[in-house]
Amino acid sequence: MSDDTLSSRIGLIRARMEQACMLAGRPSEQVKLVAVSKFHPASAVEEALKSGQNIFGENRVQEAKEKFPALREHWPDLRLHLIGSLQTNKALEACRLADAIESVDRPGLVDALSRAADRLGRLPDLFVQVNTGDEPQKSGVPRYEADDFIIRCKERFGASLKGVMCIPPEDQDPAVHFAFLARLAHEHELIDCSMGMSADFETAIMQGATLVRVGTAIFGNRSKA
Repeated sequence: MSDDTLSSRIGLIRARMEQACMLAGRPSEQVKLVAVSKFHPASAVEEALKSGQNIFGENRVQEAKEKFPALREHWPDLRLHLIGSLQTNKALEACRLADAIESVDRPGLVDALSRAADRLGRLPDLFVQVNTGDEPQKSGVPRYEADDFIIRCKERFGASLKGVMCIPPEDQDPAVHFAFLARLAHEHELIDCSMGMSADFETAIMQGATLVRVGTAIFGNRSKA
């Protein structure tokens, strides 16, 4: 019988990441795993923490608030990334909870995050989400606006703007979108490129990802209510 535990699944993902880095001629330390724990209980996050995983991704501020403050008390090196579309009225709580917000995608949110940072005296690392496929149903800055938006964010947030993020269209070759995002990060001298999920993270690593967001391959199918 095969060993199919959460710990073993994390180990398998890490092994695949290392292999992809080797094929790309990149040091494996350049790529970090974000374990996407949305819709999974705090107990699953704790199991992953015990396996050495310390970066997690959540879509919803409220869900993150319910799970992570208590976990931080026992795991101080835990890092929380908010990766879902963020409403402006959640900006204050997001800045209070998160270590990184990967979904900065419109001027109104920029303003809300700036106000929140002034109030709290802290600002998480920020990523501009780019809608590389210009899909109307998806969040993210359109491709043609990305350069100007990144410049404005750099002027507003300075070194707190760390990188860019994308979710490619499901019916297109993700490598094209990953290559575009990596070029964008390079041109704007941003250090991080968050791209690639369970089905395509190896392709993302080949194209220059520094963060890959893997959920289903680690936690299994989520039990969304």
